[in-house]
Amino acid sequence: MRKLEIMKKAIYTLSFFSILSFSACEKYLDVEPRASVSDKQTIYDNASAQTALTGVYAALAGGGYYGTTFQSIGYLNGDNIQWTGSQSQVQEFINHNVSADNSTISGAWSAIYLTISRANQVIEKVPQVTDPLLSQGTKDQIIGQAYFIRALAYFDLARTWGGAPLITKPTETATDNSEIPRSPQAEVYAQALSDLDKAEPLLTETTDRHRATRKTVWALKSRYYLYRGDWANAELYATRLITDNANYKLLKPFGSFFQNDARATQESVFELFYSAAETNGHRGQWQPQQNGGTRQWAPNDAFVALVNDPLKGGTRNVLVAKDNQNRWYGNLYYRSPATDPSYLIRIAELYLIRAEARANQAPDGATIVNEKVAGAIADLDAVRDRSGLTGTIAATKAEVLLDIENERRIEFAFEPHRWFDLVRTGRAAAVLNFTDTRKYLMPVPNEQLLIDPALRPNNPGY
Repeated sequence: MRKLEIMKKAIYTLSFFSILSFSACEKYLDVEPRASVSDKQTIYDNASAQTALTGVYAALAGGGYYGTTFQSIGYLNGDNIQWTGSQSQVQEFINHNVSADNSTISGAWSAIYLTISRANQVIEKVPQVTDPLLSQGTKDQIIGQAYFIRALAYFDLARTWGGAPLITKPTETATDNSEIPRSPQAEVYAQALSDLDKAEPLLTETTDRHRATRKTVWALKSRYYLYRGDWANAELYATRLITDNANYKLLKPFGSFFQNDARATQESVFELFYSAAETNGHRGQWQPQQNGGTRQWAPNDAFVALVNDPLKGGTRNVLVAKDNQNRWYGNLYYRSPATDPSYLIRIAELYLIRAEARANQAPDGATIVNEKVAGAIADLDAVRDRSGLTGTIAATKAEVLLDIENERRIEFAFEPHRWFDLVRTGRAAAVLNFTDTRKYLMPVPNEQLLIDPALRPNNPGY
């Protein structure tokens, strides 16, 4: 029993109490477990509330989540990447035969629930704080950001695992979150939308590329509605950012948003900041040995051919480079030290979301004379033009949707979209040549099933 209790504590009391700051001068802050710390010692004034929010962002940016591990699920499962290392658990994604014992799956699951746990602390505790330095407006900003991050976490759980436990209260003891069954995928998605709806009025309509604002909420809502097939709302929310062209623009050439140590450009809607003290683990996986990396993830031959084709890749060929052994490597993450941002939402995604949403509102068989098809082509061509390409020759709804799919493949090759795109559109079987639809969802980690029988059974096929 003692061993089981320790295991539960390790998995379930992942809360904000190991706070990580992103400033160059601050390190990890190790604090006592939640069960032995009073509320007044944790979030009790303006400073501790701000620190707690920093901890939520730290979890989101951590190596298990958008730092490396979760992102890798989104592109290793696709058809752009090859694995050059020796760990079979990574090859499982490329082979589309992921085991429930896969450590990447386990790490991502735990990291997402760590993020949720920290967000829960902020959402629950900050409203109770009485401090003249913590105004209601500041409280709203803190709580709204926590709601946004929790929404993203539940969105990622839903699209990756389907059903998942809905935990919306702070963790008080080691067993608080045990014996909570998995809610169906639709309810997990609904939780994400509910959190976005709560965040929206609390946040201001400002532009901040490193922190959630009302505009960031609109961007994630657009993605959410795309996944849920609500084309009208996907278009509506994407339009709110696209028309804000004083703050968000497709930059020319393509590499402008990441090359030459660029960060927080007008291309970016939401990106995560890293410093020399708190680095982004992505770089080490992509860069070759000559640059201090391991090059364990590399673009495959098919993607290299696509991105270097001037009629398809255009200026996006800057995503790849060759090392001193004449091998291709991915070059989105290249800085030394590894302070590369993680790009969570770019304005290019909003253009392509709106293009897809518009095309899907047209009747089957519709052509360019249809207003929605014409609008979809205009959005698609905006992204193509930015990449040095001529306009699409697609003229029907079906052709436009296929061109959007192909454009997204190259545009977001090293960002976590390709796998999820193919699953949500029902195109995974045709493109990836495997038909076991049970494998479209990842397995719940075995270690979680062993600790908590309420999570059983696993997803079908595992």
